[in-house]
Amino acid sequence: MKKFIIMSLMALFGLTTVSAQKTVVAKKNQQVFDVVEKMPEYPGGQAALFEYLQKNVKYPADAEKKKVEGRVLVTFVVNTDGSITDIEVVRKTFPSLDAEAVRVISGMPRWKPGEQKGQKVRVKYTVPLPFRLK
Repeated sequence: MKKFIIMSLMALFGLTTVSAQKTVVAKKNQQVFDVVEKMPEYPGGQAALFEYLQKNVKYPADAEKKKVEGRVLVTFVVNTDGSITDIEVVRKTFPSLDAEAVRVISGMPRWKPGEQKGQKVRVKYTVPLPFRLK
């Protein structure tokens, strides 16, 4: 009977250790870095990013009518697969300009992910979107 109890406790301990290791790995993959050795990159580089923004930003009619201009600052996370998540406006200008900035950022193609110590990691990235009337 003692052997059965000891074996049961060992099995239980082994299972909790495996579970804890999976949790540590999952949390490690969830960490978001601000700066890494190799920062994420938009496909084609900075010039391609600015071209994408220029082609896709549509000036909202209500902001244009009220002659509102400004720069919306948006942060987001580039995941290990290059997808964009956690989009947040950190410097708001005008509701429709802020919404347009989020729309354009959420429609971006996958990025080349950032790397730290040879591993792909999640990285927070900031992009300013200027809204100027012509």
